[in-house]
Amino acid sequence: MSHPDAVEYLLGLPQYANDESAQKPGLERMERLMDGMGNPHEAIRAVHVAGTNGKGSVSSMIAAVATAAGLTTGLHTSPHLTHVEQRMRVDGAPAPRDWLTDAVDRYRPLFDRVQPSFFEVTVALSFRYFADRTVDLAVVEVGLGGRLDATNVLDPALAVLTNIDLDHTDLLGDTLAAIAREKAGIITSGTPVLSGVDQDEARAVIAEVADARSAPLCELRDEASWCAPYADLSGSVVDLETPLRAYDRLHVALPGAHQQTNAALAVRAAELVLPVVQTTAAPVYEGVRDVRALTGFRGRLDVLQDEPLVVVDVAHNPPSIEAGLRTLDPVLARRGGTLYVGFNAVRGKQLAAVARLLAARDAHIIPVPVDTARALSPREMTDTLRAHGAKVLDARPLPAALNDFQRWAGAGDTLLLTGSHKMVELLPDDWAPPP
Repeated sequence: MSHPDAVEYLLGLPQYANDESAQKPGLERMERLMDGMGNPHEAIRAVHVAGTNGKGSVSSMIAAVATAAGLTTGLHTSPHLTHVEQRMRVDGAPAPRDWLTDAVDRYRPLFDRVQPSFFEVTVALSFRYFADRTVDLAVVEVGLGGRLDATNVLDPALAVLTNIDLDHTDLLGDTLAAIAREKAGIITSGTPVLSGVDQDEARAVIAEVADARSAPLCELRDEASWCAPYADLSGSVVDLETPLRAYDRLHVALPGAHQQTNAALAVRAAELVLPVVQTTAAPVYEGVRDVRALTGFRGRLDVLQDEPLVVVDVAHNPPSIEAGLRTLDPVLARRGGTLYVGFNAVRGKQLAAVARLLAARDAHIIPVPVDTARALSPREMTDTLRAHGAKVLDARPLPAALNDFQRWAGAGDTLLLTGSHKMVELLPDDWAPPP
């Protein structure tokens, strides 16, 4: 089997991005995969991270601190931005192509028997790769929900919950309490839990589940405080105080107030799970400052060009898109130009709410077509956006949108590329963030 053959096989498995029926609740298939692959998940010490938004950032910052501390660190996140191996990284480097090819070739008969989804197979391969590399710690991001997510075969050293919001309501429930219960499904008996959840309704559910499972619960809002004396698109300078120590002038490389909260959660998680952080703060400072270099993390308000400003952000639901826009608001006010938004979206992502956010900023929206089954067509996007007061330009592929913006933009104008992870994948090579 060649590498293209292996990738073609994987991409031919049922994918939620293309078919909602590919999301099959239950862990039975995953347990059969683990059994057939030698139960690699039992060989790794893991931090398990669930939440609505921020879980990729929190996972990456925890992993970056662990790598900075000298640990061999696995990181599983999803979706990938440009190639499958990005889902399974060790110390920031994606799994080698040869390893993936050999693993798919070796386990293909098992996959054919079990009939798993693409996501289940990539999680299983991540666990196998981390076990093969004998990682000291694996940080594993939940795909969707928690209770029935394929990653939930883990018995982690620490469960981390980021924020809770209304997303995937057709699968997880249409209240914060219902969604919180699904996310809290990663809490296992006796395993410490760190929660960054703020809403009282969701907090009550998490506390109830933790208590029922005799899982010690730490809540970030009760244990940490922080402020940001300085922030811009290069990130924030944060003063953070935790039960362990005060971190003065912590440079959080990911921009936005929401990333300051994510950093506080990641730092507290590192304190709870990494003994070396108990004795020195150095890995924390290095990890949150160099998270991109240490983990390969990309697509969160990455500046692709300064003037005119071009920024890419993989936010894909109203709360995450609003967080990105709030970060850009002072930049837009200072620059005084027009905000253009290259945008794509998939079904079920509350497009009307996004339209209102963009209309409030007088944004000029360029629909960008995406070739996936769940993606909204440019016509569907245009009709909904206009119906809620947004200004919409003609749709065009992303390379054309970038070229046209370069041609017509003034120095003070800004182009934000957002709406899905596909925005990074669609970038031309000369615009893409470094891998």
